[in-house]
Amino acid sequence: QVQLVESGGGLVQAGGSLRLSCAASGRTFSSYVMGWFRQAPGKEREFVAHITWRGGSTRYADSVKGRFTISRDNAKNTLYLQMNSLKPEDTAVYYCAARQFGQTSYDYWGQGTQVTVSS
Repeated sequence: QVQLVESGGGLVQAGGSLRLSCAASGRTFSSYVMGWFRQAPGKEREFVAHITWRGGSTRYADSVKGRFTISRDNAKNTLYLQMNSLKPEDTAVYYCAARQFGQTSYDYWGQGTQVTVSS
């Protein structure tokens, strides 16, 4: 059974930093793409970043490019999202997700972690 468990959310002032973690278990993720998404109150869920588990190729949403960094630790089966220069508009529930390489839809989702950025 695949499990994705996020942690690391919290309350931070604008300009601050947080690092989110996502512990993945239940299968081998070497052929997977791991992503971070977020959903703000009253808004649809949006893509933040993704990384290929095997090669480490990354892609970011324009809104976070240059401020957020996605990475993974293969040995620990853990995905990270380092968030710097946080803005109030980054406030959202952040989710990690996994999909097979070559597919477009994500098969597995975590329960989410709240990030709140105060102005």
